[in-house]
Parts: sequence; structure tokens; C-alpha cells
Amino acid sequence: MALSFFDQFSIPYALWIPLVIPALMFPLIIIFSTNRIIKSRYLATQHWIINNIIKQLMLPISIPGHKWASTFITIMIILISLNTLGLLPYTFTPTTQLSMNMALALPTWLTTVLTGLRNQPTTSLGHLLPEGTPTPLIPMLILIETVSLLIRPIALGVRLTANLTAGHLLMQLTSTAVLAISSTMTLTSLLALLLLVLLTCLEMAVALIQAYVFTLLLTLYLQENI
Repeated sequence: MALSFFDQFSIPYALWIPLVIPALMFPLIIIFSTNRIIKSRYLATQHWIINNIIKQLMLPISIPGHKWASTFITIMIILISLNTLGLLPYTFTPTTQLSMNMALALPTWLTTVLTGLRNQPTTSLGHLLPEGTPTPLIPMLILIETVSLLIRPIALGVRLTANLTAGHLLMQLTSTAVLAISSTMTLTSLLALLLLVLLTCLEMAVALIQAYVFTLLLTLYLQENI
């Protein structure tokens, strides 16, 4: 039973066909059936939300970094889509896989570092040694700052993986408990079902917040290098 809890992190198949394909058809139909030329309340609301997100993301970044706005909003929308994908039936959440998150975190973090080394190498390397450091502590501080710099993509990937995995496992445990006690303890199963609904709403909020936090940390890393 313990191993079956992790089945939700694999793609379900029926007749050798991944069920994630028909599950994705419904949101895709909604997206592509909307006429992008004719203005509507849906498009106006979408543009308003995106503009406000861009303003919040670009707030800690200086003017030269504003050209990265389209890149960051694209990353955030991709993460929101992947994080919320697992809440659909017959799907799984790709961002619960550490390899997936590292494949996204490592190149984006490395891009910010290489940008700093190209535009202002002296300032970027100067972050490895705080000003006014005593001479005997210089080798140790350089080592510590280098480790803290290299651990950033790992922190990005592990944070995203851990938060989404924990939430999905908790939902799986609660739903299993509801099915197990529904025939014997009706009132308790109803309370557990209410808890499951609340956990689903919480997991939706976590999916959105983690996508925002991931992108916001990337903007802060970029600010150090521009």
C-alpha cells in the first residue's frame, strides 16, 4: 500500500495510450477556442492579471533588466501550467520530478550568472568576497560564497519538488482514508472529504505560489548580475 501512494507521480495508461493526452485536450480546447482578435472579458481579465504579475516581478529589477519580462512571465506561466496539471484526473504533475525541475532551474540560473560575467565581470566576481573582509578569512569566505552560489539551482529545484510532492501525497493519503472508512464511519468520512476539498484548494494555491516564488528568485538572481 505504501508504494501505491507514489503511483500518482507516473503517467497512467489505458490500451497503451497515455491518458494525459485526452486530459489535456479539455484545457487546450478552452484556450484555442477563444478568439484572440475579438476583445472579451476573458482576454481583458487575462491581460490584467499578466500585467500585474509582470509589474510585481519587475519591481526589484533595475531598468536594464526589464527586457527579461517576457522570459520571466513565460517561465511562470509554464510552471503554473505544469504545477496545476496534476489536479486534473488521469494526469500527473511533471514538476514533482526533481530531474524536471533541475532541468528548468539550472539553465535559467546559469543564464543569469553568465549575463553578469559578460556585462560586469568585476562586480559579479566581487559578490564572492564581501568588502572589508579580513585577510585571513578571504579563502574561507570565497569558498562559502562559491558554495552558496552553486547551491542556488539545487535549492530552486528541491523547493519546488518538495512542496508539490508533499501536497500531492497528503491529498492521496486523505482520499485513501475517505474510501477506506466510507462504509463504516460515515460522519468521519464526510469530514475527511471536506478536508480533502480544502486540501485541493490549498494545493492549487501552493501551485500558483511556488511558480511565483521560483520566478521571483530568478529575478533577484538576475538583479545581482545586471
